[in-house]
Amino acid sequence: MICTKRDSYDSVKIHMIQIIGVKDLPILKEGDNLAKLICNAAEQQRTPIQDNDVLIVTHVVVSRTEGNIVDLDSMVPSDFAKSFAQRFNKDPALIEIILRESRSIIRMGDGKLITETKQGLVCANAGVDRSNVPGERNVALLPENSDRSAQKIRRDIRRLTGKAVAVIISDTHGRPLREGEINVAIGVAGIRPIRDRRGEKDLFGHVLRVKQTAIADELCSAAELVIGQASEGIPVAIIRGYPYPKSEEAKATELTRPREKDLFI
Repeated sequence: MICTKRDSYDSVKIHMIQIIGVKDLPILKEGDNLAKLICNAAEQQRTPIQDNDVLIVTHVVVSRTEGNIVDLDSMVPSDFAKSFAQRFNKDPALIEIILRESRSIIRMGDGKLITETKQGLVCANAGVDRSNVPGERNVALLPENSDRSAQKIRRDIRRLTGKAVAVIISDTHGRPLREGEINVAIGVAGIRPIRDRRGEKDLFGHVLRVKQTAIADELCSAAELVIGQASEGIPVAIIRGYPYPKSEEAKATELTRPREKDLFI
């Protein structure tokens, strides 16, 4: 539980924010009803879904239920993939699927590939993930449309429980000039991913001119504290008590800085 002092639209209040890991979900596979399994697991651990909860769902479990898994043995590497893999002692099949999932290569060196994905994200290895994927040679790709995936989970939860929630699909990303990785939002439903605070005043009455808070990313990183990245087996977290700005139209692409404004590309 996190106790924070936050601006609640027009007044300052004390909010108690809970981050609840959803445990004991089964090993998810293609065709599973993810929303139903989340609701059942939350109910069984006595933390049932409530109105205004924010559900953080890792992209790997979304991709597994949507069948967006690839067996590397099915890949036929290109000459470029073979050359890169040989030079840096990489798996040529893995390099091939990374290239296929990329719109363009942003940076390449020392065995690392930073690419722009087909979905428009800039990240390492086009988001191709081996972690928490059953099968020795299987990898998870990013969902084809993470906003659409989040919307479906949100609709299904509303149908199953009658509760209105927000859903965020998360992924682990590195950051320019910073060591370590954090979780960020790659799909949203029911929540504006950015809280625009321009025009508000700070503690000393100064008008904020550039303050736009990426709250969807912040919520994903907070959730990662209970989700983890290794053997925890917790792919979903509930964030309860955060007064988020609601939206029926918002998309995670709002978080992507246009290329012409990016100082690192």
